Amino acid sequence: MGKKQENLMEKIVSFCKRRGFVFPSSEIYGGFAAIYDFGPYGVELENNIKDQWWKYMVQMREDIVGLDSAIFMHPKIWEASGHVAGFSDPLAECKKCHSRLRVDHLLESVGVVADEKMKEEEISRIFSENKKKIKCPVCGASDFTDVKKFNLLVKSNLGNFTEDWSKEPVYLRGETCQGIYVNYENVLNSARVRIPFGIAQIGKAFRNEITARQFIFRTREFEQMEMQYFTSPEDEMKAYEELKKYRWNFYINCLGLSEKNLKWHKHENLVFYAKEAYDIEYNFPFGFSELEGLHARGDYDLTQHSKYSGKDLSYVDPKTNKKCIPHVVESSAGVARSMLAVICEAYTEEKVGEDTRVVLKFKNNLAPIKVAVFPLLKNKPELVAKAREIFNDLKKEFVCEFDDNGNVGKRYRRQDEIGTPYCVTVDFESLEKGDVTVRDRDTMKQERVKIEELLDYLHDKLE
Repeated sequence: MGKKQENLMEKIVSFCKRRGFVFPSSEIYGGFAAIYDFGPYGVELENNIKDQWWKYMVQMREDIVGLDSAIFMHPKIWEASGHVAGFSDPLAECKKCHSRLRVDHLLESVGVVADEKMKEEEISRIFSENKKKIKCPVCGASDFTDVKKFNLLVKSNLGNFTEDWSKEPVYLRGETCQGIYVNYENVLNSARVRIPFGIAQIGKAFRNEITARQFIFRTREFEQMEMQYFTSPEDEMKAYEELKKYRWNFYINCLGLSEKNLKWHKHENLVFYAKEAYDIEYNFPFGFSELEGLHARGDYDLTQHSKYSGKDLSYVDPKTNKKCIPHVVESSAGVARSMLAVICEAYTEEKVGEDTRVVLKFKNNLAPIKVAVFPLLKNKPELVAKAREIFNDLKKEFVCEFDDNGNVGKRYRRQDEIGTPYCVTVDFESLEKGDVTVRDRDTMKQERVKIEELLDYLHDKLE
């Protein structure tokens, strides 16, 4: 990461805290590594991203339905999925400072590409060949232990009263898709769907990451937006290609990301059951990194759950009368990663006269606050009363903010920083002529709008 991009990342991290988007969790107790809280504007942005995803993936699709499965599930599910035996990252410990570090990240720091999906022997060989070039990012030493695999599942004592977690361990889910697989048959039997169809879900997942880094990009508690599409074996790759195009368009059309900041990354090291895997990557200040994974998973998932549960999850094609296990194509995106990409895309510093303004140029559908309402002066009761009346009408339709603190210019700058598309100012002319000043965030142009036409005006602009 170059100095300029490093500075941009530092600015964004600082900005997110200062303006109430993201806070370090448990900060008054010294923080808690790789866990974050979303502040007043962050939670609005987060909800808007999730709303756009749900509309695009469920509301607009006749062949996809929604689900909200439990965070805690039967432990055998994680055995069937392979997580208990194989959900791990390669770990090495610095012998000097005893920091535990991800081996693929250490190799990446010296320009060597390694995939966490590699077998332990293969990544150990690559690490041994490059050990002399690698320095510990904490203390600078070059003395490491051998590579070990570290399981990422987070254990819990839910329902365990023995105080021995090695007996009947229960896990916080490491991904949301397993809840979809084990409910596949319930959905098929209860909803008006048939193969091919998809199940979409937004929910929390937990991973005991060795090295969580890059702000909210990689955390130990996170939220996923996932869709699993169940299809016949012969149609799997056709459905996969269609899903790839559909998801690419989401980031451009719904989240407003620039196509030049997006690219495809094909996985060379596939898990044994996968037919193909691609990531959509975004050009963050720290470089292109995964925004979403798209995978053609074959019949592995339902086959494993059939085997471990004893429940036959095959289906009979009504046209051909052929019986088989459905194949799955998957879309998996992170809420926080999408949010970080949207903030990076929107963050702008502009010269305005002698000053520099910071403005978040969100798409209107994502802006945390849609409209801010100001009385020109806070010490004039008649202006405050009229502004309050307009604010109370508008907040029924939009997420709004009322602000009477400081001069109007400073209020505009505050709203620019949080990405509010329109500011409405009530002045003395408003009392005489029944109109208000509406100011556009991006152009900073102002126009007078009749109060009785204001709601329609804002609906047209915001939509």
